[in-house]
Amino acid sequence: MAEQAAYDVKSYDLAVGVDVAEHSIRGILTASVMYVKPLDKLVLDLDEALTVDSAHLVKGRMAVDLKFERRGGKIWIELGKTAKKGERIDVAVAYHGIPKVAPRPPWVGGFVWSKTKDGEPWFATAVQMDGADLWWPVKDHPSDKPDTVKTHFTVPAPLVVASNGRLESVVDNPGGTRTYNWFVSQPISNYCIAMNVAPYKVIKDSVKSIGGDTIPIEFYVLPQDFDKGQSLVDKLKDYTRFFEQYLGPYPFRADKIGVAETPHLGMEHQTITAYGNEFRYDKNGFDWLLFHEFGHEWWANLVTAPDWNDFWIHEGFESFMDAFYAEKMLGREQFVKSLPQRIKSLKNLKPVAPRESRTTTQMYMIPPEYVRSDGDIYGKGALVLNALRGYLGDDAFFRSLRRFTYPDPKMEKVTDGRQFHFGTTDDFLRIAEKQSGKKLGWFFELYLRQPALPKLVVEQTAEALNLRWETPNNMPFPLPVEVKVNGETKRVAMTGNQGTLAIPADAKVEIDPNGWLLKQ
Repeated sequence: MAEQAAYDVKSYDLAVGVDVAEHSIRGILTASVMYVKPLDKLVLDLDEALTVDSAHLVKGRMAVDLKFERRGGKIWIELGKTAKKGERIDVAVAYHGIPKVAPRPPWVGGFVWSKTKDGEPWFATAVQMDGADLWWPVKDHPSDKPDTVKTHFTVPAPLVVASNGRLESVVDNPGGTRTYNWFVSQPISNYCIAMNVAPYKVIKDSVKSIGGDTIPIEFYVLPQDFDKGQSLVDKLKDYTRFFEQYLGPYPFRADKIGVAETPHLGMEHQTITAYGNEFRYDKNGFDWLLFHEFGHEWWANLVTAPDWNDFWIHEGFESFMDAFYAEKMLGREQFVKSLPQRIKSLKNLKPVAPRESRTTTQMYMIPPEYVRSDGDIYGKGALVLNALRGYLGDDAFFRSLRRFTYPDPKMEKVTDGRQFHFGTTDDFLRIAEKQSGKKLGWFFELYLRQPALPKLVVEQTAEALNLRWETPNNMPFPLPVEVKVNGETKRVAMTGNQGTLAIPADAKVEIDPNGWLLKQ
């Protein structure tokens, strides 16, 4: 909305106290914003379940009362003057209430209240799909990240709060509570700011980054799982090395690699990955949940879609990395065997990357009910990247991924927040074209901008194999097709969506033997 586009968030300072017995919170959010257009208001988002107590203009130690109005899920705050372009203003909002309980975390979010096996409180926030405004006032749009965030979470002692960034101090308060003061030194999406609370024990370790830095690792684990914790930390080290090899250095080396055991399945909360997979490793020792959510430190937290219409940049790119890691462990043939089922599971109901603005729900769920995910931003996104890899070859493809995570190689050495950037589908198109030297607009148009898959029509005669792409609205689609003829693989050019390959009369023919094609 125009009133929120008029300012840029520079920092948030969030103090929240939790009444565990009542499942209620009381907080103060101080937003420091810079106006890019003159305006006499500050508009923030806050769920209607929470009550606003006051709003103040903060000037040093002075606080000036401001008038405000609730309009649905938004707070309209009157500044009492018109803020000029380039002017920085600090506004504090006090609020309280019982926040929404997540009905199906992490997919439908809110607070997740639980107990440990010993009956101790164990709770967390998970709000990606619904937004951080479920529990604190915020500008709830992915295009505006604060440069830094301070959080101050007060809970009953001896509970421990695991959150984003670095733990700066723990203060014991009168009345048996403790305040955990955290500082996030990097830009962060509002939904990634998380509060995880339990009688945690902390496993501390470190890993050497590809860039030479030593990265601290902190795993906030439930006491009953402490003995299992080191095995997960060891996996995390291996996953770090894998991601760094292909995507560049871990982006948040100035803060930490963090994991917190949570009462919900998981979420990519920057520097404090939510982990609820209960140490369930597959027969190869792979923890898919930890790998996937940790990978979002690159795809979602380092490279962030500025609008939810490019949500696939988070989920599709990371789902590709999931499959690629499995390929490295088990061999390419396992992926090829799984390809028919992967394609069969796709819904193809809407574009993976529409050009128009979308909400998380519109991108994630099946219309018109929007209660169940179609999964295509995950699975179809990954298969689109698989097809692109097959077309470009590994060298150009993985260079494209690396330049998408770090467009300027110099940024691989930066840890002050400048390494973070927004990225769109069109940005990746330009990068892939530059790295490969190929025009790729046709590829992106068919696979990402509309929902239908192409159909490959194959006609075999005694002398030739005739191939033809059938596409929606006859869209141009010159994607070459690999054909194995009597054990030898050849690539058939598809000029004008058609191609022909001369073959012996008794030839043994296999189409797409390496599983690169995404088709009906």
